[in-house]
Amino acid sequence: MEHNTLQGVIFDLDGTLLDSGSMWRQVDKKIMDYYGKEMPDDLSETVQRMSIEEFSRYFVEEFHLPVTPEQFAQQVADTVAQEYRELLPLKPHVMELLDWLDNQQIVYGVATATYGELAEAALKRLHVWERLAFLLTEQEAGASKTQPRIFQLAAQKLHLGRRQIAVAEDSLHALQCARAAGFFTVGVYDAANPAAWQQICATATVHVHDILEMKQFF
Repeated sequence: MEHNTLQGVIFDLDGTLLDSGSMWRQVDKKIMDYYGKEMPDDLSETVQRMSIEEFSRYFVEEFHLPVTPEQFAQQVADTVAQEYRELLPLKPHVMELLDWLDNQQIVYGVATATYGELAEAALKRLHVWERLAFLLTEQEAGASKTQPRIFQLAAQKLHLGRRQIAVAEDSLHALQCARAAGFFTVGVYDAANPAAWQQICATATVHVHDILEMKQFF
């Protein structure tokens, strides 16, 4: 079986390890309300595939906002900073899975689309930081998760080949990209992704509702 060769994990952060998916949907609405703009029904799905630079530019240009993309990106960071620094919890059973991976000497790290400083703050607060082999952001990779570069760089940091690594993600576009790049993929259910869940199940190598179920694939 393919999964018997797995020796490492590339975890997504938001919606996979961190219970933050619904928070990001609320942020989209807060920002639109701040500028007095009507929020399209599919806005969250549209920007989910974008890097910070891409979605900042998209918001400013699409909705004619009176700020630069850089100013907008900082505004979003300021809006979510307290959540990451003080409030957002891990999803259920994350620490149990990490304990198990540690005991099995399976290495892992985080590849995320979110702001590196805020991701680091949350991971340190939740006592995950010291366990990680790496934290890699889309900004550092120079590409969003619609491109394989971030997963390839993460694999290098684990010192493993792609077929030795499980990529755990709650986002359809990231799973599509990682699987196309040759990685074993784990679709993770999140309260923010039910609309895409059927496609996630069809795309990912395997899928789980509870992240602790990942144990069976190693």
